[in-house]
Amino acid sequence: MKKQAVAAGFVLFSFMLPTKASAVSFDQLYVFGDSLSDTGNIYNATDKKYPSSPPYFEGRFSNGSLWVDYLGDQLGLKPTLFTTIPSTPIANQGINFAFGGSGSGLDNAVVDNIGLPGVLKQVLGFAETLQANNQTADPNALYTLWGGANDFFFLNPEDSTTAINNTSLALNTLVGVGAKNILVFNLPDLGQIPAAKNGNRNATTLSKSTTDFNLGLAETVSALSQNPNLNIISVDTYSLLNQASALGFTNVTESCLDRQDICDPANNKFLFWDDFHPTTAGHKLVADTALAAIEAKSVPEPAINLGILALGAFGVVGVLKRQQKRSALVSASRVLDAQLSHTTVES
Repeated sequence: MKKQAVAAGFVLFSFMLPTKASAVSFDQLYVFGDSLSDTGNIYNATDKKYPSSPPYFEGRFSNGSLWVDYLGDQLGLKPTLFTTIPSTPIANQGINFAFGGSGSGLDNAVVDNIGLPGVLKQVLGFAETLQANNQTADPNALYTLWGGANDFFFLNPEDSTTAINNTSLALNTLVGVGAKNILVFNLPDLGQIPAAKNGNRNATTLSKSTTDFNLGLAETVSALSQNPNLNIISVDTYSLLNQASALGFTNVTESCLDRQDICDPANNKFLFWDDFHPTTAGHKLVADTALAAIEAKSVPEPAINLGILALGAFGVVGVLKRQQKRSALVSASRVLDAQLSHTTVES
């Protein structure tokens, strides 16, 4: 996929902007992020080379569905992949803009020669298209944002400030164009995932950067939550990772792909599918946690005060622990498998 094709996607997207609905329930789902949320954009952009499927599942960085698939099913919404917009006549249930490898800013942190957007650029492209058409975001849609981990694995493991600023700008941009319902994820402890123990990475540095990023993100979310017209819903993946063993996983330190001698993907007892990404069971817990957080707050009509405190799904995790002792966690963001970081994709 060439740079022009990515740009063309936003142009074509402009012809299918939704008519705002007055219903209280979410009528569309817009997804911004990296490989944790990408259900096929990087796969399409690399001519279906990455991630290799199999063993990866249908262009996803896992062994099955991702959290966004599960949540979409629960909400009755299936967002259109951004890379399929030219061949998809109507994107009436939202759009998934997430690309594997996305950094928190303008660029992809892993693939740098075909113009793939970072998380901030995904949001800016969405906002610019709305503004160019004199429209605002659908206030009855759900907007999700999850990113930042690739910055620490592939750009600068010590620079949390840039990731915080990029994510804050992305959130404020969404609010600025009229988004009312925003689901935002913090990061799990990146120093505790398999990738931190491989590749000569400094787990202590990654853990500190995670903490710094989450604190900065929490400040942004807290500030936005003071606006009575916004419904900011937080998912605390940091706590989910820390409680993964209690939630049913028997192996939370190794990747299933590295231990195929003992890992049974169908059994879903491994937390991680590869060094960076959770199994589909982990994604299922993230989706269930997100849905519980959403249902804890009814979707507001415009101007109803349902601001939520920053980043703490601790109560939700407790409910999940009591009600469903199932597998789980959310994961470590990142994108593209290690081999992709050394691969040149022809533009």
